[in-house]
Amino acid sequence: MSTQNQLAADRRAVAADRTDDVARRPPPHRALVVLLSIGAAIAALCLPFAVESFVVFQITMVMVYAIAIVGLNLLLGFNGQFSLGHAAFFAIGAYTAAILMDKAGFDYALTVPVAAVVCFICGFLFGLPALRLEGLYLALATFALSVATPQILKLSPLETWTGGVQGLVIVKPSAPFRLPLSDDQWLYFFALFVTVLMFWFATNLVNSQSGRAMMAIRDNPIAARSMGINSAVHKALAFGVSALYTGVAGALSAIVVQFVAPDSFTIQLSISLLVGLVVGGLGWIPGALFGGAFVLFAPNLAEQISKGLSGAAYGVILIVVIFVMPSGVAGLTRLVRR
Repeated sequence: MSTQNQLAADRRAVAADRTDDVARRPPPHRALVVLLSIGAAIAALCLPFAVESFVVFQITMVMVYAIAIVGLNLLLGFNGQFSLGHAAFFAIGAYTAAILMDKAGFDYALTVPVAAVVCFICGFLFGLPALRLEGLYLALATFALSVATPQILKLSPLETWTGGVQGLVIVKPSAPFRLPLSDDQWLYFFALFVTVLMFWFATNLVNSQSGRAMMAIRDNPIAARSMGINSAVHKALAFGVSALYTGVAGALSAIVVQFVAPDSFTIQLSISLLVGLVVGGLGWIPGALFGGAFVLFAPNLAEQISKGLSGAAYGVILIVVIFVMPSGVAGLTRLVRR
């Protein structure tokens, strides 16, 4: 009898050891994510040396749009505030960088944080009176902002700074320290650094106490207020941070494209950013990269299909994408995980 008890105890000990080994062993999908992340990092560093300059420029613009989509995601996906006015913040960031470089002789790298601060202030101030608006009324207010901004930039009193209808042309930066890189390759690495930094900051913000408060306001405003969350402050801050991201994207766009003009920041840009957010997936930060790629490449693909009916072709592409991925790339990723 004692021998049987001893064998049973040994079996339990072996089972416990196996359970501990399984608990200590990382999940297979986590190891796969690490491998994919390492592969993506290596590919990102090698890409500008393997493709043409124009493709490098396109990938750089994908990152620019991705930063703006992350900002819109923080506002809509994580805080539940709808906006059609992010083209205005994109324009403010772009013109801040262009004016500082063209009129004040600022270094291009310094214009990005300045544009971020300016757009944060503008977004926060716009968010304060917008606190009384929700849903379609907030969308209408932001729509008005997006429509008015290009016209304001064309006003004669501002023409000395903005260049009026003609816009501003700025000089493309070169690689510092005599690095053996072309201008497009250097701007790619500069945009890549800013993109990684902004994505890291957004991830930490979402996982912080402020991020949880933002999501609580989105899910149930009444319950959030009963828990002591100041909804007004967090909503205004969400608008400010979202505008900050979009302003950084605008500043990078001005530096990369070397040109800003009022007609580049119409309501169409706001709609394109919203489409990119839906394609990437609400509430999923990495989806902004897929959304940025869609914003840049889908219109080009539609024009290749039919130049005369490019709008119809773009609509068909968007409908197909929505039917195939109703929750965007985020939903498809969750399905693949399962």
